[in-house]
Amino acid sequence: MIKEKTKGLLIVVSGPSGAGKDTIVNKVVESMKNIKVSVSMTTREPREKEVEGKDYYFVTKEKFEECIKNDELLEYATVHNNQYYGTPKAKIEEDINKGISVILVIDIQGALKIKEKIKEALFIFIMPPSMEVLKERLIARKTETKDKILERFKTAYKEINEYKKYNYIVVNDKLDVAVDKVESIIKAEKCRVDRIEDIYLNNKEEFIHEGLIDKEFTNEDMRL
Repeated sequence: MIKEKTKGLLIVVSGPSGAGKDTIVNKVVESMKNIKVSVSMTTREPREKEVEGKDYYFVTKEKFEECIKNDELLEYATVHNNQYYGTPKAKIEEDINKGISVILVIDIQGALKIKEKIKEALFIFIMPPSMEVLKERLIARKTETKDKILERFKTAYKEINEYKKYNYIVVNDKLDVAVDKVESIIKAEKCRVDRIEDIYLNNKEEFIHEGLIDKEFTNEDMRL
């Protein structure tokens, strides 16, 4: 018998501001089992309607730097007006070991740091259909000043050039289609050969005891 390994996947999702990555990830989590979104830590001020512990852990710069010193973060970066963003690692490790897949929605700096440390993580880049659409989405959010929108738009040009460092790209033109693609990627990854364990091989001693195979029967024979 072949079954999936009990550990969950570490899924890293990135993309420029306005690409729709948060919306896509939220819908994926709603429809799939044993998957959740990691909550990041940041030193920026909460936006309207953002909830502590749900959207972010909002902390002071001093608290964040204490976490860095104590090696409590999987990754961290300084982005957008020198604000810290980072990923607390203890809870993520706990969930993955329980078989729960964890999605990190993080900036590209942080994603590339994780790629250096965790080769088996799954990396998905959310791409806007065009830069014009991206600009319209940023303006429609009405959460930032014109100067900040311009800053994010310029940053998006740089970020999009990093897409080749990811495993998959999903263009968010139609939301439902983009969500389906991300779900399909996750399902396919769970079926990869290196993400399953072969119970046939683990039960060799039991088969010998029952007289089904000889002691000389090798693992390679069992694969035939």
